[in-house]
Amino acid sequence: MSIINKAAAIGGGVIGAGWVARLLLNGIDVSIFDPDPEASRKVSEVMKGARRAYKQMVPGGLPKEGKLTFAKTIAEAVADADFIQESVPERLDLKHRVLAEIDLYAPANAIVGSSTSGIKPTDMQVAMKKHPERLVVGHPFNPVYLLPLVEIVGGEQTFPEAIEVAKEIYASIGMKPVVIRKEIEAFVGDRLLEAAWREALWLIKDGICTVEELDDIMRYGFGLRWAQMGMFQVYRVAGGEAGMRHFMAQFGPCLKWPWTKLMDVPEFNDELVDLIATQSDDQAHGLSIRELEKIRDDNLVAIMDALSKQNKGKGWGAGALHKDYTKQLAKLAAKKPAASRAAEKAKASKPVKKAEKPKKKKKG
Repeated sequence: MSIINKAAAIGGGVIGAGWVARLLLNGIDVSIFDPDPEASRKVSEVMKGARRAYKQMVPGGLPKEGKLTFAKTIAEAVADADFIQESVPERLDLKHRVLAEIDLYAPANAIVGSSTSGIKPTDMQVAMKKHPERLVVGHPFNPVYLLPLVEIVGGEQTFPEAIEVAKEIYASIGMKPVVIRKEIEAFVGDRLLEAAWREALWLIKDGICTVEELDDIMRYGFGLRWAQMGMFQVYRVAGGEAGMRHFMAQFGPCLKWPWTKLMDVPEFNDELVDLIATQSDDQAHGLSIRELEKIRDDNLVAIMDALSKQNKGKGWGAGALHKDYTKQLAKLAAKKPAASRAAEKAKASKPVKKAEKPKKKKKG
């Protein structure tokens, strides 16, 4: 059962709407603020895809969906929320304005998570004059309602207790929280993706392969391995009976060979954009973005479901978490809505003390 009583989402783009979907489908009420006049329609489209995916995950029935409210201001959205997720565009000046307003109006004990893909929390906290200690980066991956990973990063002013509460909150809605040990830009996931992206741009620009051929190399090859073991465990197995030490001794010297253009970036001009965009259009074979999203979601559910049956039925990797999450959703669906004792316990343990009410003066 979730430890969130009410959540607020600030920003309703692809990531923000994904957070809304995950929260609502866990039976949590959400208040959202997004000034985009199209926000309601966009969130509705994401919700359609999320509901479709969750019905496949839990065919026996889902929990009663939380109530979604569109607030007119940030102050209204965060007024009585105990968890707030900020998902506005990646501009530090905008983050500062939004987080300052959240900090001003949110309850003192509310945890604030930022979906930023790479801005350090310390750089965002400077705008929070009341309670910067309750801000954490909670960086998810798209689609947020299906992919369970969330990278948690604390800033210089973040209380350790805030990180622990954030871990509990994200885990309570079926996510896999991983705390990044040191604060760096782009954290871990996006640093790895950026490295692959840079190399891929060169391979396309230099005519080595097309975008479709590159994607085929990933999805028919190492992508399948990464989905269930990750990089280091895959390489441990590749080392044979001697394991990782043998693998590193054999392939370590290759790192000095001139195989990569990793530290160079191709000129991001119209020619490169047109080349990649045209090849991407051909690769789509006329499928719309919404149709591709459905295919992606169906595949993700099927992959996680398959992994949930491995390891003698205990599940493996994301499959083990998926197995527990679907059981949790089914259990919630069978229960009548009730106040969560866990929520009260988590609320009491949150690191930021509520503002004390001023003492009344004695008459006379």
